[in-house]
Amino acid sequence: MAGKFEIYQDKRGEFRFRLKASNGQNILASEGYKAKPSCKNGIESVMKNAPDDSRYERKETKDGKFMFNLKARNSQVIGTSESYNSVAARDNGIESVKKNAPGAKVDDVT
Repeated sequence: MAGKFEIYQDKRGEFRFRLKASNGQNILASEGYKAKPSCKNGIESVMKNAPDDSRYERKETKDGKFMFNLKARNSQVIGTSESYNSVAARDNGIESVKKNAPGAKVDDVT
């Protein structure tokens, strides 16, 4: 099974997406969007930008964990990872996004 994007609505009624790896694990999450078409545009941006390593902002959290943001060409964050316990685990997460995002199907669960 390949990775997939899930579109869902949060408790505030905003549309969000998450990218899941083939094992079902969440590997990237979006911000909230007021309209579903904007959320779908976010997914298209992730698909387009995911293969480009320079689009990943690698960060360390205040509590010593590691995470990343995927940014669009205009430097806007289009997806955020979970926190990882090591740099290697974070880098594996980035590789998973690069592998899964470009050809992922979109599952709208709203």
